[in-house]
Amino acid sequence: MRFGILGPLDVRTDDGTPVDPGGPRPRALLALLLLDAGHAVSTQRLTDGLYGAEPPAGAANALQSQISRLRRRLSPHAEIEATPAGYRIAVTPDTVDARRFEQLSAAGRAALAAGDHAQAAARLRAALALWRGPALPDLPDAHAEATKLAELRLAAVQDRIEADLGLGGGAELVPELRALLSDHPLGERLYGQLMRALHTGGRPAEALTVYEEARRALADELGADPSPELSALHLELLQGGPRPERSRLPVQLTRFVGREPELARIAALRTDSRLVTLTGPGGAGKTRLAIEAAQHHQGVCFVELAPLTDGAQIPYAVLTALGVREGFRTPSTDGSERLLAVLEDREILLVLDNCEHLVEEAARVASLLLASCPGVRVLATSRESLGITGEVLVPVPPLEPEPAVRLFLDRARAVRPGFDGHARVGDICAALDGLPLAIELAAARLRTLTPQELAERLDDRFRLLSRGDRSKAPRHRTLWAVVEWSWGLLDEEERELARRLTVFSGGATLEAVEAVCGLPYPEDVLASLVEKSFVEFVEVPEGRYRMLETIRAFAAQGAPDTLRDAHAAYFLRLAEEAEPQLRRGGQLPWLARLSAEHGNLDAALRHLVRHGPRDALRLMAVLSCFWQLRGLHGEQVATARELLAAVGDTAPPGLTEEYALCAINVLLGDADHAAGRDELVARVDALLTAYEGPLRLPYILMLWSLAVGPRPESNERAIALAGDDPWARALLEVGLGFQERFAGRPREAEESFARALEAFRATGDRWGMANCLDPLGGFALARGDARRALELLDEGLAHLREVAAPEETADLLRTRGAVLLHQGDTAGAEAHFERALTLARDAGLPDKAAGARRGLGDAARLSGDTARARVHYEAALETCAANWFSVGETVRILIGLGRTAAAEGRTEEARDWFRQAAELAVEAPGDLELAETAEALASVADSAERAAVLLGAARGLRGAGDAGAPDVVRTETDVRAKLSPEAYEQAFERGRKLRSAAVSER
Repeated sequence: MRFGILGPLDVRTDDGTPVDPGGPRPRALLALLLLDAGHAVSTQRLTDGLYGAEPPAGAANALQSQISRLRRRLSPHAEIEATPAGYRIAVTPDTVDARRFEQLSAAGRAALAAGDHAQAAARLRAALALWRGPALPDLPDAHAEATKLAELRLAAVQDRIEADLGLGGGAELVPELRALLSDHPLGERLYGQLMRALHTGGRPAEALTVYEEARRALADELGADPSPELSALHLELLQGGPRPERSRLPVQLTRFVGREPELARIAALRTDSRLVTLTGPGGAGKTRLAIEAAQHHQGVCFVELAPLTDGAQIPYAVLTALGVREGFRTPSTDGSERLLAVLEDREILLVLDNCEHLVEEAARVASLLLASCPGVRVLATSRESLGITGEVLVPVPPLEPEPAVRLFLDRARAVRPGFDGHARVGDICAALDGLPLAIELAAARLRTLTPQELAERLDDRFRLLSRGDRSKAPRHRTLWAVVEWSWGLLDEEERELARRLTVFSGGATLEAVEAVCGLPYPEDVLASLVEKSFVEFVEVPEGRYRMLETIRAFAAQGAPDTLRDAHAAYFLRLAEEAEPQLRRGGQLPWLARLSAEHGNLDAALRHLVRHGPRDALRLMAVLSCFWQLRGLHGEQVATARELLAAVGDTAPPGLTEEYALCAINVLLGDADHAAGRDELVARVDALLTAYEGPLRLPYILMLWSLAVGPRPESNERAIALAGDDPWARALLEVGLGFQERFAGRPREAEESFARALEAFRATGDRWGMANCLDPLGGFALARGDARRALELLDEGLAHLREVAAPEETADLLRTRGAVLLHQGDTAGAEAHFERALTLARDAGLPDKAAGARRGLGDAARLSGDTARARVHYEAALETCAANWFSVGETVRILIGLGRTAAAEGRTEEARDWFRQAAELAVEAPGDLELAETAEALASVADSAERAAVLLGAARGLRGAGDAGAPDVVRTETDVRAKLSPEAYEQAFERGRKLRSAAVSER
């Protein structure tokens, strides 16, 4: 995790997701622990920090409670450990911004002492960038710590100014120094720095006046004279000390945002590399980055090459930028020779901006200067490399999401003061590929559009972003002009391939480019497009060529329509090749490949639905298993509905299984479209009943069961359809296991799941193994063997991590949380339920989210927090979807609400909740829900004898006891304490003989 205390407390996971530590007390507690990250903080120090000099009675217990709450908030990302001396947050100091600030500022100070002003400036700027406001505002009593950090900040600011002065900084530092002196009027170092900045900036008289200001302030406040150092500086300026050479860089009117990694790399290369080229697509911000990197170099010359049309003009452009004039001499010497003569003995950094359209000539001039002038360094910007030996490339990619949002907010506030963000800002930046120019143009449109309106109009991005800064070169004023400039640098062969590449969504492998684009041997042209920053090459998970969406939208104009057919045909072949592998040992690489091609597969399917429904049925069928594994089936419901309408009510010849799968995909997401559901179920039933089999696509059996629920009467037909396929046979064992479980035959169910597990191991299907290990873990827990349950569940989670299946991962996390809850590890259980909830939400799985919410409710209730438990149960109840497998979840939520009411002493309300649960339980696919309802009713029964009868009924329905349910164990213990052993056994046995209907009436 990353922690920020240099400003309002900020806690984020490693991927940037914010974590809320809670209210004022938990925030103060966390700040106290972070001040000594990695070390123990005494309970006395924590108590004093939370409650001041007069802590309340029971402060020790209150502190433990606050620690417990904070642990839950931070889990599983960070741990708070109890030690003999107090408490310790188990994180490394460098995860806390205050410690990183101290490390970076110390490194900057060391570089300053060594005379490396550029390195010092870079380190100190990075340190100061960590500050977001006054330190420790969440810890109002930490005056000493906050003061120490503020002093370190001031020292770092002064060190950074010192580095800037060493790099030739002057007048631009004056406003900052004046502001600092107004806050610190006795800072002699600041007075000295201001004097030097004014002198360097060509204002020596003002510099001398500052000395008089310092002398008066020190005399009035301290009765002292200026220090010898300040007096010596005054004397040096009186004698006309030298002014360092000024850098010639364009002055920027806006704040530089982001690019910290690129700046750090450029700074690191400065000492060893004499030619660094920044490469990247148009609008990526190469020029601005080069200017920012050059700010900290003494002796800079900025040369803009974009206006030039002839490479022979480059030497003269450099001479002009250097301020060298011809005078009255006839320029008989060659421009290159003149340039060599001027730069032969100078130490200077040349920034050659926008080399791409004259790249060969720019390379020639740079090579000549570097070979003949040892003091010359070159920082170039170009959409392709200069191709010189010794050149070091620094790619300038689009901005990552977090700095992209920061840039948008910064520019938006310039046109709409007070703008504090919007939920769509991240979407806008992502849609614009993180290109800084596009983001700046979009932010400027907030003058007249809301963020929501802006986001909705980005499909027509070139028209929308057609107004830019009039002071910029025409090619940088609009998004269209930026891309058009790059397009003009391509030859016709490159343009033709670029047009054809737009058919791909999310990029393509070389194999796909060869098969779809119809151009022989495209490797060289692709390499050229990559070199010119028009196409990006990425190596993970396999080599892929990708276009930024902005470039793709531009190049798509004029792309041949026939490519859509070739594209769809290729990805249909790929999906059909992958389908059987998803159930075998090749599952992982093929899952990764289909995941990488997700955008292309979706695009191919959409095209085929409209232009080739038969092939669309084939593609949807072979992707259905992949969608289920990856939790993507919900995205395809609308497409399945459209395809079914296009095909009609009858399966095309030879496509019975494909048609059935299309209908099943509709049913899996059509709980809210019940109008034609029964008719569609009957249609699929008739198809599968008449189908001879065996199935070519055996996962039909799994998806059909998910859509309509278990059907024991159809077992023989399912066996016939499965044929001899080992995977299908294993799947049938899973189905039989659930049927036995629902019927209250746990031993037979466990045996079926165990057989299925061994069969799935033989096929290599990790998804199948995990779906067996989950119920097997549940059976182990019911027997009271929590250790074995955890072993089984951990194996299942390891398999699911490999296949990245969110739905099943949420299931296993919830089951594992239940085991931890049984063991009394409430915090651990809550962390598991929270992770399951996040997975379920992200994958759009309401039933899984409801189950995780119920788990959180159980954890809160069992720990005594009934108010929080009720909030979780009610939220779970609202989340449940209307399908067959939500019945059991709803029953358990109702039972949770009843147990909460009982814990608060409202017994009659509890009975009412339990009765509602019993009425619903009869609609469940088995008797387990009735068993749980009977156990719940036993907890509020009028007599111990009646409670024993209900417990016996539950045992009869379940087929075994449930030692893994804390509520049931407690009820049984209470009832046994109130009855003699003989009376309990007699009543229990009577209950065991009751039928389900009798229990539901109670």
